[in-house]
Amino acid sequence: MQDWPEGTQRFVFDTIDSTMAEARRQAPAIAGAAWFLSHEQTAGTGRRGRAWDSQNGNFAASLLIRPDTTPDQLALRSFVAALALYDTLVSFTGRPELFALKWPNDVLLRGGKLAGILLETLNEGRGNPALVIGIGVNLLTLPASAKLEATSTTPKSLAQETGMKISPEMFLNALAPRFHQWETQLATFGFEPIRTAWLAQAANIGNTITARMAGNSVIGVFNAVDETGALILQAPDGTHVITAAEISF
Repeated sequence: MQDWPEGTQRFVFDTIDSTMAEARRQAPAIAGAAWFLSHEQTAGTGRRGRAWDSQNGNFAASLLIRPDTTPDQLALRSFVAALALYDTLVSFTGRPELFALKWPNDVLLRGGKLAGILLETLNEGRGNPALVIGIGVNLLTLPASAKLEATSTTPKSLAQETGMKISPEMFLNALAPRFHQWETQLATFGFEPIRTAWLAQAANIGNTITARMAGNSVIGVFNAVDETGALILQAPDGTHVITAAEISF
């Protein structure tokens, strides 16, 4: 762990309800950054409060950080986390062509969902708000089919697709410094280099996709991500700027 980010704490559990819940519990006593990893979660959560099926051998971790930035900039850390995940996966496999980034917060392996990212803001009433970034990666096994929604992207497992078996702790040791590097880039140079790097690995850019929101959906060509991280779709009725949606290809 010689490249472990200086000043970042590390907590590892055999089993826990949720690493995000543990980050929330410990946040009042932690002044800086901290990673929370568990080999098993009994009550993991995904986007929109959905359950996240986390089995032993897969990666389930959360990062607590306190960025010196405005609240509206916190969501940009999903792009930082996605790039860190991409770099980590490529470093292990040596095969960048296998992976792509899906807006807003997934990493794909051969078109299937390998990893998900979840952000949660903690308003503690003092200074800048804290941010908890939950990350799940199917390193070994797939989630139970009964827990998948009908519209979910088909899941993929790193071990099943590539034959590589990487322990969660090994993965964390590689991921943490890469997240720190991209976070430093964001803090130093702003979002533009992050946006450019993310778009270079984006899935289906230039192709027609569907964005499903509450009550309606938009079908259009995925053109870009703007300076706020919003998705830009060119539909028959004009340009749509989408800040939150479920995307399907």
